[in-house]
Amino acid sequence: MNLVGTLFCTALAVCAASALAGLVAPTRLRLPLAGLGTAGAGALGTAAGLAALLGESWSAWLPELLPLAGVRLAIDPLAGLFLAVTGVVALCAAIYGIGYSRDGLDGRVVQATAPLFVAALLLVPAAASVSTFLVAWELMAITSLLLVVADHRHRSAVGEAGLWYGVMTHLGFVTILAGLLAFAAGAGGESFDQLRHAELSPALRGTVFLATVVGFASKAGIVPLHVWLPRAHPEAPSQISALMSAAMVNMGVYGIVRVGLDLLHGGPVWWWMVVLIAGAISALYGILQAAVAADLKGLLGHSTTENMGLVLIGVGAAGLFAAWGNAVLAALALTAALLHVVNHAGFKTLLFLAAGSVQRATGTRDLDQLGGLRTRMPYTTGLFAVGALCASALPPGNAFVSEWLLLQSLIHALPTSGVVGAVTMPLAVGVIALSAGLAVATFVKAFGIGFLAKPRGPEAARAAESPPAMLGGMALAACCCLVLALAPTAILPVLSHAVAVALPGPGAVTGEVSLHLAGISSVISPLLIAVALGVAVAGALALTRVFATRRVRRAARLWDCGGGPMSARMEYTATSFAEPLQRVFDNVLAPESDVDVTPVKESAYLVESVRFRAKVPDRIERRLYEPVLSVLTFVGRGARHLATGSVHRYLAYGFWALTGALIMLAVFQ
Repeated sequence: MNLVGTLFCTALAVCAASALAGLVAPTRLRLPLAGLGTAGAGALGTAAGLAALLGESWSAWLPELLPLAGVRLAIDPLAGLFLAVTGVVALCAAIYGIGYSRDGLDGRVVQATAPLFVAALLLVPAAASVSTFLVAWELMAITSLLLVVADHRHRSAVGEAGLWYGVMTHLGFVTILAGLLAFAAGAGGESFDQLRHAELSPALRGTVFLATVVGFASKAGIVPLHVWLPRAHPEAPSQISALMSAAMVNMGVYGIVRVGLDLLHGGPVWWWMVVLIAGAISALYGILQAAVAADLKGLLGHSTTENMGLVLIGVGAAGLFAAWGNAVLAALALTAALLHVVNHAGFKTLLFLAAGSVQRATGTRDLDQLGGLRTRMPYTTGLFAVGALCASALPPGNAFVSEWLLLQSLIHALPTSGVVGAVTMPLAVGVIALSAGLAVATFVKAFGIGFLAKPRGPEAARAAESPPAMLGGMALAACCCLVLALAPTAILPVLSHAVAVALPGPGAVTGEVSLHLAGISSVISPLLIAVALGVAVAGALALTRVFATRRVRRAARLWDCGGGPMSARMEYTATSFAEPLQRVFDNVLAPESDVDVTPVKESAYLVESVRFRAKVPDRIERRLYEPVLSVLTFVGRGARHLATGSVHRYLAYGFWALTGALIMLAVFQ
């Protein structure tokens, strides 16, 4: 066993030991043992992934662990990338969870399940056969579901979120199961090596691709299969939200890349048009929902849909370029997509952990009730600001480089992409640009409304800073974001090894990738951009202070039109901040508002109170899911009459079922 295998197997063993500690350790030791063990497993997984990215692969077959097929594991550079990302997220979340879980989430089930969830996340990219992959995928689904409903006794919304998540994740699993089983049947074997060398008919290849893409897109939160994500991620404990939004959704992307590009070796143009269009719709719709959301963690959940949409735009573009025979642009687009996976994992981990700190300190996630946290939670405020800058895709944030690379791959495709590309690529560029602009507005709202100005509720006024363990987990995630932002060219050459796995062949690009401006020979330096911005900001603050000290201070208050001192009621709320955007996209969002005017008893012309309620429901959920749920509810109520408790009726059901089966066997023999 080489270095990769040793590190990976040790990580799984540490996960198992941490789960055992969470189950049997005394209450006082349970949290640190399980948390530190999970953090250690994350560090080991990161090391294994980095070693694989540097070119050292590993494979193993354990026939005794699973009946019939055994367990097949293999870690190549593509799997190593997702292992490394998962390991870093688990490391940050586990350290954070030691402090966060002390208030009601230190039970045996939660502390034993979290390490198993991390183990499942590590196993999915390492699986090298259909049976191993499906078992790891189902373990990931079950453990994450248990963690989502961990706090169901205290909030009724948790149970509803768990129901939506459980149904959607298992419907996605069914489609993946059907697609991979059909693939294995056509290939005559279930190992990934056998699938790579299989010769399938075009119809079967298309069926396998569509079935697996639907299941993987469901896990990635792609529209219209996204409805579970803004429910489950906010209701889960914050360290689990970070794992789900920064690591688990990546497995949907991994599945599409592994099956569509590696195992099926790409396909016709229409395959990747489906992926690109689904990604574009998800990016735009997700950021629109985030821009009008008032729930802080719900906003971050919708942002995950947006960023996974951007990743799928890159994956779809890579498939299109490969189908057109342009290996250079295919490699560039896939590099941008995988880099955005890494960048999104960094800033979304930080943002979810910071949002959990806010919720723990204030007891609310409602941005309309927050504000004034800058003075009460200065470290959390600064760390959230770093994550918000990175998520806004502005320099020197880390998402800027990956989205810029993605734009470059699409723009350079225009001269040689034919009619389809001439129509598709400008629209994709427009979607990316619009989503980036809306992301800026979204995170200006989240940071400005949530952390600055005056507190708008008593909960925000009583907030206190988070304990050191939580700050340590957030600080580690922030350091990762800063490294990715200031030195992106350090990771780009390593990503080329993962790209070469997904886009093999004589035309594949495996060299180093660097960033240049047109007409300029030097390489872009985000570090210099950051230094220049820092100097500019420091200069602006110094000038402001100089001019402020020249003002003549007077004891008398300046004329204020009779308004008196500023109060929290005079500030923007999240709802009012998003209202102009809501008006612009009124036809897409279909917002609902209601005004209740209560007159005084003595006269209908005098108003006692006015109450305004605004809501932006998920239009796709309302148009697509609610009619289906209504039909299922009607059928379910009608089916109650079939189960009356009569033994005779149940025997009759069995008799007629057996008779029908025998008749069918006789007819079709």
